[in-house]
Amino acid sequence: MIEVRLFATLRQGREKSIMLDSKDFSTPGDILKHLDIIPGEVSILLVNGFHKTLDEKLEDGDVVALFPPVGGG
Repeated sequence: MIEVRLFATLRQGREKSIMLDSKDFSTPGDILKHLDIIPGEVSILLVNGFHKTLDEKLEDGDVVALFPPVGGG
């Protein structure tokens, strides 16, 4: 299984933590497509706490964290 953790606005209409079968999702890009998240909506992508790209190969047991751009002043 792959655990996907969503933060801030990416949680809207979704759970904050989602478990997905690792056999069905080989990259974070696959996860974004499944969750209907546009890549531009993700500012920080972490896999097991490390910055990664959308085409990074995922493995069973990985934890993917997705953060939107942060605004403010």
